[in-house]
Amino acid sequence: MGGIGDIFWLFLILSLLQPIVRQKLLEAGRMRLIRRIERERNHRVIVLIHRQETMSLLGFPVMRYIDINDAEEVIRAIQMTDPGLPIDLVLHTPGGLVLASLQIARALKAHEGKVTVFVPHYAMSGGTLIALAADEIVMDPHAVLGPVDPQLGEYPAASLVRVVRQKNINEVDDRTLILADIAEKALEQIRREVLELLPESIPHDRAQQIAEKLTQGTWTHDHPISFAEAKEMGLPVCEKMPREFYELMELFPQPVRGQASVQYIPVPYGPAPTPRGNGR
Repeated sequence: MGGIGDIFWLFLILSLLQPIVRQKLLEAGRMRLIRRIERERNHRVIVLIHRQETMSLLGFPVMRYIDINDAEEVIRAIQMTDPGLPIDLVLHTPGGLVLASLQIARALKAHEGKVTVFVPHYAMSGGTLIALAADEIVMDPHAVLGPVDPQLGEYPAASLVRVVRQKNINEVDDRTLILADIAEKALEQIRREVLELLPESIPHDRAQQIAEKLTQGTWTHDHPISFAEAKEMGLPVCEKMPREFYELMELFPQPVRGQASVQYIPVPYGPAPTPRGNGR
């Protein structure tokens, strides 16, 4: 009985340690790959990737987003970088706090060296605000950006302003009028901020059009702006994504519960071999 009990406790300890060991191995792999990319490109590499994380012990899923802690860490990394050294920022996020996103974007904008933002899959809302500060945005051909129009709780700011303008002022309740006033301020603020962040290489008239389209409620807030749309808009986008950045994304896996919904053999496949003749 003692032998079975010892095996049980050993199994339990190993089961508890396995996630910790796996996480440490992932972190070590990330650092090695980041360092290799930095040596090959002679750039500083900063990674801002948000996945759905799991809280320890309780196991509740928590959606990560850009917050003040992210802003502090990214700004610290920029401050630790020589002013003339190029920066590569790998960005994968649903968005987050405007304050934090704007702080990161302004710090990137102020950096003297070239700033390149890499978007392997998506950078929505606040993520797009950060990307606008880059000299170049490298997107996967299927990656997307998103509008940066402000949201007041559950309501888009642009929609609040339009509704109030279309109605008789006496038919609108005080709360809606106050929200519309705040919304109007928010729309003007974000428009100015986008103009501040866009590269000087973009002509002034074009920059005005980009700011208007991204901030004034042209689309719904979750509209995916494709590479083609971003290029047509006049953003400095490129679709030549280095393979190393896909490899880096693989080291930030989404937690899987139960059976995986997508499965494939994880090796590159080339063109189908040419059939051999039958000797006739």
